[in-house]
Amino acid sequence: MGSYCSLILSLLVFVFVFGCRVVAITPGFDDNYVITWGDNNVLHLDQGRTIQLSMDKSSGSGFASKLSYGSGYFHLNMKLPAKDSAGVVTAFYLTSHDGDAHDELDFEFLGNREGKPYILQTNVFANGEGNREQRILLWFDPTAGYHTYKILWNPHQIVFYVDQIPIRVFKNNRKIGVDYPSKPMQIEASLWDGESWATDGGKEKINWSMAPFKAYFRGFNIDGCSSSSPPSSSSSYKSSSSSSSSSSNTDDQSVCYSTKLWWNREKYWKLTPYEQKAYENVKNYYMTYDYCSDKPRFPKPPPECPQ
Repeated sequence: MGSYCSLILSLLVFVFVFGCRVVAITPGFDDNYVITWGDNNVLHLDQGRTIQLSMDKSSGSGFASKLSYGSGYFHLNMKLPAKDSAGVVTAFYLTSHDGDAHDELDFEFLGNREGKPYILQTNVFANGEGNREQRILLWFDPTAGYHTYKILWNPHQIVFYVDQIPIRVFKNNRKIGVDYPSKPMQIEASLWDGESWATDGGKEKINWSMAPFKAYFRGFNIDGCSSSSPPSSSSSYKSSSSSSSSSSNTDDQSVCYSTKLWWNREKYWKLTPYEQKAYENVKNYYMTYDYCSDKPRFPKPPPECPQ
């Protein structure tokens, strides 16, 4: 009887400890993020596990991470505005806020008329230079449920993922004179009025009778190296009630390139064979625009593009 009671007690202790660990590694929105604009159009749902951003004629809304990061594997789970969303832009991106010399990595989901597909546009800015748009069609309805959108950023490559599928790769090509994002960046998300350009070149305007437009976000844990955090062999997730958007110095930034951080290890320097095949499939069947192929815009392809 004594052994049985001891076993039950041990199991209860294990469940308690394991449960505490689960809570510790699944932070809510307020642990890592803050609302940055459109406060009246933001709702906290599911005890902070879900955020609803909305947009009406008066304002959109957005949020940002409290800290800036120098490398990482960043993600958000998102469900996009449904029905007639032409002119509405839902964005998830990293940005350094350095004015004309800023770095930025963009997911921009361009709404459309009801029954027509969303377009996903990505862009890469390095030292203020952008104009690297690529557009794809999604192979699912992004308004019907949550999907995970991810950005891997390390010293070797930047990869944009939709769920587990890589849809864009931007290699570090500094050796041929191409700037590569290196400034600490905040994670941001927003819902805003892009009717001047987002749908059919701005011809399709927002149908305000469908407002408010609503987007939903989950998954607020962060796998990233804060510019003020030392590296560790596990994720450098850091929760803080303080906000930091200042740039780190060179020494601090170099810490975020350490191979002690899992996303900087050699296995993340290039796509796996499976990922490469999936990526080629996206380019062949779902890509609708690639700046590298836009000869009227770039008679001479940018140096990072296939020559």
